Amino acid sequence: MEFSQATARDLPPQGSIVLPASLTGNLNPQQQQLVSRVQFNFYQKSTLFQVCSTAPLPRCFCGSGGWSSRGCTVLNSTVNETLCGCNHLTSFGVLLDLSRQGITNRLQATILTYITYIGCGISAIFLSITLLTYLAFEKLRKDMPSKILIQLCLALLLLNLVYLLDSWLALYPNAVGLCISTAFFLHYFLLASFTWMALEAVHMYFALVKVFNTYISRFMLKLALAGWGIPLVVVIIVIAIDKDNYGLVSYGKFEDGSTDDFCWLKNNIAFYVAVVAYFCVVFLLNLSMFIVVMVQLCRIKRQNPHNVQHRSGLQDLRSVAGLTVLLGLTWGFAFFAWGPVNLAFMYLFAIFNTLQGFFIFVFHCAVKENVRRQWRIYLCCGKFRLAENSDWSHTATQKTKKSSVNRVGLASVKSSNSNNSSSSATFLVSNGSGSGSGSGSDGSLGISECRPLRATSSVYSLDCHCSTAHSA
Repeated sequence: MEFSQATARDLPPQGSIVLPASLTGNLNPQQQQLVSRVQFNFYQKSTLFQVCSTAPLPRCFCGSGGWSSRGCTVLNSTVNETLCGCNHLTSFGVLLDLSRQGITNRLQATILTYITYIGCGISAIFLSITLLTYLAFEKLRKDMPSKILIQLCLALLLLNLVYLLDSWLALYPNAVGLCISTAFFLHYFLLASFTWMALEAVHMYFALVKVFNTYISRFMLKLALAGWGIPLVVVIIVIAIDKDNYGLVSYGKFEDGSTDDFCWLKNNIAFYVAVVAYFCVVFLLNLSMFIVVMVQLCRIKRQNPHNVQHRSGLQDLRSVAGLTVLLGLTWGFAFFAWGPVNLAFMYLFAIFNTLQGFFIFVFHCAVKENVRRQWRIYLCCGKFRLAENSDWSHTATQKTKKSSVNRVGLASVKSSNSNNSSSSATFLVSNGSGSGSGSGSDGSLGISECRPLRATSSVYSLDCHCSTAHSA
């Protein structure tokens, strides 16, 4: 039997199949009639199905198919089928691996890969919940810190989603443009996440350090332009210099000589300048702001010991952890991933940074009293449902009107429309119960000169008497 794709002008046959006479020898006449018709399925594309008739040993892929065979090994092979196992997954450390060498032990690399993808998946889910919560309830996004938090969550969510797709898209080495685009967006959202962490620190600076009659018009608009614009300028410059700065990177070299493929920055100079140096600036800024906040809080505790004496150590730890997560200080583990401690810090880097979105949800969404109140009012039913005019709701509303809340040690001031008026401000490290505003209706920032009145004990809170200078 011969078959071909010949047209009317008859081209030579492309192959032949010989069926042995003994094939139907053991069948009765009725069965022979049933199998007398043989059906063949022809696949026009060889991306998934390819016959390697010339291969001395079974192989997973061959020919000019679209999938990469690197990282694939034969698990089992019989006359009828070959079972292959492929691993093109890469740990989160590739984003800031200063050595660019990766892990040489395949077992450790596999464990880090599982941690990475589980962590990114969990963070993507809880970042989505955080975004939906703040976007659904208008009362939660009135103050400046909440607006910045929304932007940070969006950047981290997109970073996690692109990362989860990256290794899968790296399976197509022939699609060069697809890999370049993936690496481009991965780089952009990584820098955007760093930038919004830095802008959190900038807002803290204006709120805690430069607190004397500061007014910035359209402050949120300027933050948005910086948070999304600066990273865009950087990645455009990188790809404009040479589009091949992005592409398929072979990360890590295992004992068997195989490597993992990943769409990322190929050029070392571009990586160290546009990623490492960029992060160093952000990390130094955020670390400095972290130290300033801790010093301020220690000063407040010394000046008001009677107001914070029954504050537990667990609350202190929660406050520090919330601030650390928000400023992204755990990304600094990359600086210590060297020599004999390389593996340990790669684990710390993968665990804390892939779960950053989950930690943000816990410290800056789930533990906030006003967030839980909105959930109980609009999402719960039965005995868990909270009436909007209930005592607890009324108390929380009064707290909201009384003081403005900052998630991470900020000073937010509720300023009136007059040029000189009295208002109250609250300095927090952890999530409080209020949702006041440190910004005007146009997104401006108004910080006035404040003097401490008292500190509450439930959170690091300082009620202040402020003389606000707010331009009309």
